[in-house]
Amino acid sequence: MAITLTPAAATRVKEHLASRGSGEGLRLGVKTSGCSGLAYELGYADAVGENDKVFTSHGVKVIVDNDAISFLDGTNIDYVEDGLSSLFEFKNPNVTEQCGCGESFTTK
Repeated sequence: MAITLTPAAATRVKEHLASRGSGEGLRLGVKTSGCSGLAYELGYADAVGENDKVFTSHGVKVIVDNDAISFLDGTNIDYVEDGLSSLFEFKNPNVTEQCGCGESFTTK
């Protein structure tokens, strides 16, 4: 499988990378957090490490540490704007349960 971006998410990442002036791509990971166990970590990668897997979607590199792949494989990331708010949304087929606030999740 792979980790993919929607065209809207790819455009937003490209805009952020351009405004930063540098970067290899989007870094996606997970951390232990919240009431369900895991939370997404999203940032920008300045380099690809030897323990990273790289997926390319709509011209954007999505960089994931190999340790996080089992939690994230098959995830699609969208960028949604609604009025004054905007956010990245994750459609992760591995999620079996989410907490009520939507901040954390549990996987298979």
